[in-house]
Amino acid sequence: MRCEEVFFETYERAPDEVAFCPYRICTLGAHIDHQFGRINGFAIDKGIYIAYGRKMNGVIELMSLNFPKRAQFHIREIPDEKVGDWADHLRGAAKMLNEKHLLRYGLCGVIEGTLPIGGLSSSAAVIICFLKALCRVNEIHLDDWELIMMAKKAENEYVGVNCGKLDQACEVLSQKDHMLYLDCRDDSYELIPTHPDMPAYHFGIFFSGLERSLANSKYNLRIDECKSAAYSLLAFAGVDYGKYADTRLRDVPMDIYLEHREKLPVPFRKRADHFYSEYTRAKAGAIVWQRGDLAEYGRLVFESGRSSVENYECGCPELIRLYEIMTETDGIFGGRFSGAGFKGCCMALVDPEKEEEICAHITEKYLKSFPELEGKFGVYFCQSANGVKV
Repeated sequence: MRCEEVFFETYERAPDEVAFCPYRICTLGAHIDHQFGRINGFAIDKGIYIAYGRKMNGVIELMSLNFPKRAQFHIREIPDEKVGDWADHLRGAAKMLNEKHLLRYGLCGVIEGTLPIGGLSSSAAVIICFLKALCRVNEIHLDDWELIMMAKKAENEYVGVNCGKLDQACEVLSQKDHMLYLDCRDDSYELIPTHPDMPAYHFGIFFSGLERSLANSKYNLRIDECKSAAYSLLAFAGVDYGKYADTRLRDVPMDIYLEHREKLPVPFRKRADHFYSEYTRAKAGAIVWQRGDLAEYGRLVFESGRSSVENYECGCPELIRLYEIMTETDGIFGGRFSGAGFKGCCMALVDPEKEEEICAHITEKYLKSFPELEGKFGVYFCQSANGVKV
């Protein structure tokens, strides 16, 4: 990896270790993890690497091959509020870890991301990878769920993104050639193996050429709209409810939603429509994947993508056009926006034997619509992978 070479050039020694955290793909369960829904997800064989070594003086010193500014701070002097740069993810992670375990050592290192930013949860991957490295140099052991929840807390409370646990869970728990089926309410999960009779598949990643930051998108607004829909539905039904902050659409039974959905303001109704239909798709997807029906699974993924556009109302013109092209492309079983859908990329389950034709077709069609993005648009193919490792 390039990060190892740069570490050696910078510090004139080899790194102690290299940590790797994969990016994630959520095929079904889009936008519902924060409402305690169920999700289908995978880790992929692209992600974030950190080549690192221990620093005895407690200083964190990290450079990124993807961002120009170097991150430098002391483990005892982390600002209470975010600074506003990429290193907030590192500061937040160190702060959350220091609250539970007294840190003694810092680290120096070089971070390298293997794909463009946007839609694959690179922010969660950076946090998890850094936490893994910081734990190693301080001889701290976190179990999988401690790591997941600490990474989530760093994004929620420090960076300011009200994400659920989908990203972190996929990047920690996943196993190669398995689909993660996670219930975001009680944290129960299954790792469903690829059926031996299922057709071969890879993942296609289609970058729009537009990067995005969830902290500056409508991501948090959509979460508030979902919670408002849940609160309203419970009120219409005369059901006791608690604090607004603790309310989720998963708390609202389907029959209450069906009885009272027409009373909701249109934006709230659409968010609820997406939640209940996507929750149903994620449950159906687990069954379909288990029996190896990739064609039906792909149909559900395309259906999820349509609901993201029409009901969740995310996506920019570029991503929506990419989604439309995917639905017309031979060799794509199913696809949708990857991640929150505010710029970034689309993902698809693809036939490995048709990757060359898929790449050529989508590139031609997309750049015909957005010629100004030539040189920024990109197509990548990858496979499933294990979760974070050192």
